[in-house]
Amino acid sequence: MIDRKLWINIAIILCVSWLISFFYLGNLPLLDPDEPVYAETALEMIQNQDFISPRIYGEFWYDKPPMYYWLVAGAFKVFGASEFAARFPSALLAALGSVLLYLAGRKLFNDRAGLLSALVLATSLEYFYLSKAAVTDITLTFFLTGALLAFLLRKNYLFYACAALAVVTKGPIGVVFCGAIVGLYLLLTGNIGLLKRMKLFSGGVLFSAIAVPWYWIMYYYHGMDFVDTFLGFHNVTRFLQPEHQSGVLWYYYIPVLIIGFFPWTAFLTQAFIGGLRNKGQEKNYTIFLVIWASVVFLFFSVSQTKLVSYILPMYPPLALLVGWYFDKAWREKRSSVLKWSSMIFAILVVALEAGLFKAGGVLAAQLVPLVKITAIILFLLVASIWWLSYRSNFRGVIVANIIGMIFFTAFLVTQMLPVLAPSLAVKDLVNDFKQYYDGQSPVYVAKFYRPGFMFYSGMPGIELKSDELQKAVQDKAGKSYFIAQKKYYENLPPSIQGKIKLLTIVEDKALFVYEAN
Repeated sequence: MIDRKLWINIAIILCVSWLISFFYLGNLPLLDPDEPVYAETALEMIQNQDFISPRIYGEFWYDKPPMYYWLVAGAFKVFGASEFAARFPSALLAALGSVLLYLAGRKLFNDRAGLLSALVLATSLEYFYLSKAAVTDITLTFFLTGALLAFLLRKNYLFYACAALAVVTKGPIGVVFCGAIVGLYLLLTGNIGLLKRMKLFSGGVLFSAIAVPWYWIMYYYHGMDFVDTFLGFHNVTRFLQPEHQSGVLWYYYIPVLIIGFFPWTAFLTQAFIGGLRNKGQEKNYTIFLVIWASVVFLFFSVSQTKLVSYILPMYPPLALLVGWYFDKAWREKRSSVLKWSSMIFAILVVALEAGLFKAGGVLAAQLVPLVKITAIILFLLVASIWWLSYRSNFRGVIVANIIGMIFFTAFLVTQMLPVLAPSLAVKDLVNDFKQYYDGQSPVYVAKFYRPGFMFYSGMPGIELKSDELQKAVQDKAGKSYFIAQKKYYENLPPSIQGKIKLLTIVEDKALFVYEAN
């Protein structure tokens, strides 16, 4: 018998996901430096017909395991090498991740709680942003979510398979999170006996069969160079030592979470506390979700290298908590939940708009009028939420938030990001470069721009440290092209600038030719 409600809800989730994640997916250039790295590495896999050893600029690249490269390479085969194809796996897995959350939520709690959880996840700000990004975070989050929900639903082999795929996506973090979250849950809830029913031996064999082969082959071909670079630097060293100055900020992820989970941050504290205090039959589920989110947050807070995208794996459990809590408040007709959250939401909107106005003033003057339009969109949303909350209209509050986020995100990608794209991507500069290049002289490219330059020009260029531009120019003989940050070009002494022909400046990037006597 066909469950019409099930398929209708899946259709709703996929429709919202399309409007949030797929809309305008390929219209913006790949943003430097991360998106071009993944796109170019996948492209070189195809060009070299080597799907084991990732390469970039023709050299072996040990930064990440191959899963996302494989997915992008597959998309390139289907759609051609384009921005859309590079981002397609993230958008697809984001949509499937929301459906996965619905299917799990309806079994753990009920159908409405599952649907609410899926919609909360799909429309949260950071999930939207990363669903449109050619990076590994959505893929890792999808497999981790699959593994941890499989554990809750006692799907043991699915748990091991998804955990293994997470390891093939981003390395040891896949098994670390699964082991730490499940282990801590079993310990705190006194359910250590469950280990006997988790098929540890056969599950371990399945996990190893999926996770180990790529690592073993890489070690066989590349030896300790692979181990030292991938495990030593990209995992251990980056955890212990900050790669960015933000690594020293212990509170870094607090504002990231507040803004990243918008607009549902308004319900977050209530849902989190409710999950801890829950005495109902779903108590073990909500405790597990709290542990899941907390482990991810604390792990990356301790890590010395911090990036906005790292805490994405905590969004699915938070979405499930919010979906469960909102459904419970709805059933119990607790209108106070809506009233409190509407006040918090208004504060969040003011803070978000203040941040947008500040960023707009710094990044580009033409952004300011656009930020004013976002203010109108969000303040109309605030007014709607307030009115619906004080009428105790639970369904209306959910619908208003979803529609508001669809309009808000659509405005971001169609109006605001195109204004910023020339300063965030090297594509426009590469188009100018192709018109000026003589086809034979060497090209020196700042490290930050090199992946995008390679993807859009097909030339690796020669890596240039921008802060060493003066020395690099002086050391060159004959004619050379340079792509560097505008500020470093402007700081070159007059004696050198006299020998330079400036070809173009695109936002913060300069393209010039230097010809030594």
